[in-house]
Amino acid sequence: MFLANRAKLLHFLRARGAGDASEDLVQEVWLRICAASPGGPIANPLSYLFRAADLLLIDRYRSARQAGKRDRDWSDLNAGDGAGVSDEPSAERQVAARQEALSVMAALDQLGPRIAGVFRRHRVDGLAQRQVAEEFGVSLSTVESDLRAAYRALREWKERRDEA
Repeated sequence: MFLANRAKLLHFLRARGAGDASEDLVQEVWLRICAASPGGPIANPLSYLFRAADLLLIDRYRSARQAGKRDRDWSDLNAGDGAGVSDEPSAERQVAARQEALSVMAALDQLGPRIAGVFRRHRVDGLAQRQVAEEFGVSLSTVESDLRAAYRALREWKERRDEA
């Protein structure tokens, strides 16, 4: 009876939304029927097959829904506070960042103390260019020129690093 109606079972399961899992479900129906030992003859074997397929499909749907809910609950519980996870970068990342910062500082220091100082005060400390000019006792155009030189050196440093 099963083999004669296998195509109908596949069609039934696909129509109910099983999609690619239809073949697996039909196989599982076969395994359950082989494993089950009904107490007597089955009055309507075709209805029995379709009911078994329908119950398997419902079980799969419930299982998938529960798994999704469990995953969402776990994510909601653990995503917000990051329990057990440090906000600090790893030691390797810290060392690499420190080395890169030292390399950048060395590239700026090669330009001279004024250019490096102007860049640090403006870009790192956040002072306005006019304040930096007053602090170093130079004109605003000199600060702008020093910043252009620093930006050019940083661009060249980045290009060298990207090539390596």
